[in-house]
Amino acid sequence: MKYARFVLAATVAVGMASIAKAEKKYGPGASDTEIKIGNIMPYSGPASAYGVIGKTEAAYFNMINEKGGINGRKINFISYDDGYSPPKTVEQARKLVESDNVLMIFNPLGTPPNTAIQKYMNQKKVPQLFVATGATKWNDPKHFPWTMGWQPSYQAEGTIYAQYILKNKPNAKIAILYQNDDYGKDYLKGFMDGLAGKIKPVITLTYEVSDPTIDSQMTRLQASGADTFFNITTPKFAAMAIKKAHEIKWKPLHFLNNVSASVGAVLKPAGFEASQGIISTGYLKDLTDPQWKEDAGFKNWSAFVDKYMPGGDKTNANLVYGYTVAQGLVEVLKKCGDNLTRENVMKQAASLKDAKFEMLLPGITVNTSATDFAPIQQEQLQKFTGDRWTLFGEIYDASKK
Repeated sequence: MKYARFVLAATVAVGMASIAKAEKKYGPGASDTEIKIGNIMPYSGPASAYGVIGKTEAAYFNMINEKGGINGRKINFISYDDGYSPPKTVEQARKLVESDNVLMIFNPLGTPPNTAIQKYMNQKKVPQLFVATGATKWNDPKHFPWTMGWQPSYQAEGTIYAQYILKNKPNAKIAILYQNDDYGKDYLKGFMDGLAGKIKPVITLTYEVSDPTIDSQMTRLQASGADTFFNITTPKFAAMAIKKAHEIKWKPLHFLNNVSASVGAVLKPAGFEASQGIISTGYLKDLTDPQWKEDAGFKNWSAFVDKYMPGGDKTNANLVYGYTVAQGLVEVLKKCGDNLTRENVMKQAASLKDAKFEMLLPGITVNTSATDFAPIQQEQLQKFTGDRWTLFGEIYDASKK
């Protein structure tokens, strides 16, 4: 009888082990030891200032791997350069999906590049997760269930500026400069929707990412007599616009889109004197703001840069962005547990509830659902004073409009 009981116990134990083993589910790029993550960044070209985001993410995953990985699995982060060129983005996406067999493409940057691969990613049913662009189109789970945004939407941000102008400068003569693509048009739509026809801009001009300079546009904007300026530009052109406005002594009330609000990447190169009084929005802790000096999250971020990105520019907001979105991915992968399929990645990404990450401003949380693919929908206005941004006003929540 004793022998029979032993055999029975052993059989049950083997069965339980088999069930546990069977519960593990893996999609392409995932195994007992590895999670293969793809990424596409403009390490070269007109938007190369954003390349440091990819470098920050790689450094963050190196840190995670040193600490044992995620549920015992190391992250294999494969990041390619597309030069901010949509045809190149398509080429790199195909390489990542069809040759590298990644589990997902995480945080690919830019509205035109992501637009170029959105249909492909959804046809292939591969997560295009936490894209590094605030275009509204990424929040469309019904038609594009494999694509999800991350940062606040450009349209919501544009609306904030418009509402501020209507309240504080109702007779404003507005000039607008925007990048002539989906990114620029998205900001413009939000801004115009926010104005609701109450103010008609006196001049609206565009530029191409291939343009060597925007000097002529800035001169025309000044000549229009405008006293308010909405600057919808990526970092290279934002610095040019700020610098040129200062050179020609044009001093409008200046609104700068958040994607170019980095002190290190934009305002410092443009010149602090030229940048005084500019208004933007923020949702991440500003590295130059002394109020975060003793903040635990800031200290962790600073220590991370010192160890894993030695010599990194701590005034560059893109280092905070990369750090925070990488934390978002780690949270999703932890929630996936041993079910590392592409379907479960999207399911967990769409199940974030009041998630908090160290470098988000207090009061700002990450929330998603099966019908809401816009993780961050809160922002606060900030004004550039001296050599740093100063927050003011209440937190604006687009989800409660």
